[in-house]
Amino acid sequence: MFFLSAYDIDTQGLTKSFGDLKAVDGITLQVGKGECYGVLGPNGAGKTTTIKMIHGAVRRDGGRLNVLGMDGTSHSREIRERMGLVPQEDTLDNELTVYDNLWVFANYFGISRRQSRPRIEELLDFVQLRDKWDSQIKTLSGGMKRRLLIARALIHKPQLLVLDEPTTGLDPQARHLVWQRLRELRRQGLTILMTTHYMEEAAQLCDRIGVMDGGRFLVEGAPRDLVRERVGEEVLELRGVEKEEVSGALDGLAIDAEQAGDTLYLYCTNGAPVMERLMAAGKRDFLRRPATLEDLFLRLTGRELRE
Repeated sequence: MFFLSAYDIDTQGLTKSFGDLKAVDGITLQVGKGECYGVLGPNGAGKTTTIKMIHGAVRRDGGRLNVLGMDGTSHSREIRERMGLVPQEDTLDNELTVYDNLWVFANYFGISRRQSRPRIEELLDFVQLRDKWDSQIKTLSGGMKRRLLIARALIHKPQLLVLDEPTTGLDPQARHLVWQRLRELRRQGLTILMTTHYMEEAAQLCDRIGVMDGGRFLVEGAPRDLVRERVGEEVLELRGVEKEEVSGALDGLAIDAEQAGDTLYLYCTNGAPVMERLMAAGKRDFLRRPATLEDLFLRLTGRELRE
């Protein structure tokens, strides 16, 4: 059954459990056509399980799942034919060349060698790997492999691109090149769903984000709007200072304070009067900076290390 929808991904009440662990707990997720949506969350939040249900690697326990206007269970094959997937792990064939990896994958979609060659040339130019045409995969750097996985996911001109941690482990230069290519795809109107641990990546690429924890979405919206609403405009960081030491000096100011280890965080809309009060109280060793998506993430999910 096919559905007319404004969304390329449309879920409601989506659930998945593994034994006693409820990995995804009744989420609703809607991703519009041509939108880039980022799913953020700590380890074990349910991000990858959600992604796997959407691209058909894991069967949902309950809820509605429509992808590209089709039911995610009864039309899983048709959905995969119209979807490009970049997994976390490297699934390239190390014994083949760059070209042969793309050619073999094109065959899966019924694309002949004659038809695939110009498409492969176009994609290798797009990800800046044309000079690696005849290189074996085992000779490529990590950044080259990630770019090749993106090229492979685009070989059949999908309507939806799904990326699970697309730049994990890459150096800054490689990460920024991947970002450039993803921004270009977004400008071309491709719908993109991605998970990431990099807050800057989400801020750079995503029209909207959802922060997950415990199998549920905690907040959802445009990155900048969420930061402004949930954190503020500015943050002041004081090292080696307890909240009680400055509370009197900051009376009457609209701030929210958080103690984390040896650091006191002061969240506010305007940091200038806060800074003046601190300096008048003899506190001059502090950092004043804009609020970021990382502040939002840590305030929502906590600062405890999760393995």
